[in-house]
Amino acid sequence: MNLAKPHLDVGLFSNKRNEQLAFWQQTVGLPYDHMGKVGGGVQQHRHHMNGSILKMNHARGSLPDAAPSGIIGLEIVRDGLLAPQAMTDPDGNKVSLVPLGAQGVRGIAILLRVNDPAAHDRFWTHAMQFERAGEGRYRCGDSLIVVAERGLVERSPEWRGPGYRYTTVQVWDCLAEYEGILVRGGTSGGAPRVLGDTVRFAFVCDPDGNHIEISQRASLTGGTL
Repeated sequence: MNLAKPHLDVGLFSNKRNEQLAFWQQTVGLPYDHMGKVGGGVQQHRHHMNGSILKMNHARGSLPDAAPSGIIGLEIVRDGLLAPQAMTDPDGNKVSLVPLGAQGVRGIAILLRVNDPAAHDRFWTHAMQFERAGEGRYRCGDSLIVVAERGLVERSPEWRGPGYRYTTVQVWDCLAEYEGILVRGGTSGGAPRVLGDTVRFAFVCDPDGNHIEISQRASLTGGTL
């Protein structure tokens, strides 16, 4: 995969705008970048985390009553820590600040519950072409996908729902990467589309239906979409 940025991003949805912004900015300490409108009554509040972006998507209306995604936690490196600091956001999403290098985490780690670890191993190493960084651990740039536990994950067609819902990988060519993932055995979660002059994006799904955004962002790649 030809990355435009060596960091994965993470998206969550919430109806608790003020509480979430206070948590991620003041309690976790993430620098705020900007807000963008993504349609459907949703405002995306973007925060920096070691090169990655935490996308806090605030929905004005009710969110679909979707089953939880397989994303069960987020680890963020914080310089100067001697031990992990576990926290929970206003909607119950788990996040930990961790020392640099703890369990191989350099920037962030996205923790998954999975139905079938072997299926995920094939998906992340073959379809997504991530590097295997240990048993159940897959590296994209300096970010990690971690199979943290095995358990029931209900497949949902909804990528907009409460809590952590999707990851984003930034690439140079959305169409080529999306088609390549499908050829290598991935499944589509949403055909390519363009949002103004900002981004071309598509979605693929992991074996449990978790959505992964394949994003070609003009601010990273330059030129036209």
